[in-house]
Amino acid sequence: MSTRDEYLVYNAEGLGLAVRHFREEAGLTQAELAERVGIHRSYIAELEAGQVTEQTRRLVLLLKVVGARITIRRADW
Repeated sequence: MSTRDEYLVYNAEGLGLAVRHFREEAGLTQAELAERVGIHRSYIAELEAGQVTEQTRRLVLLLKVVGARITIRRADW
C-alpha cells in the first residue's frame, strides 16, 4: 500500500489509483465501499482499474476544457 496522501487526477487511471488508495487505507473492501455508497461493487472495480466510463470521460473532458484538474487528498472531516 502506498503512503501517498495526495493524488493529482488527470485521467481515469489517476482517479482509480486515488480511490483504491483511500479505500484500502480506510480498511474497506470494494464490496463494503459499494454498499456504503449504494452502487455495485463492479463499478468500484472498474473505477479502480482506471477503466474509462462515460462519467469519467465526461468529467476529464470538462476539466480539460476549463483548464483544471482534481486533487484528491485526505479530508479533515
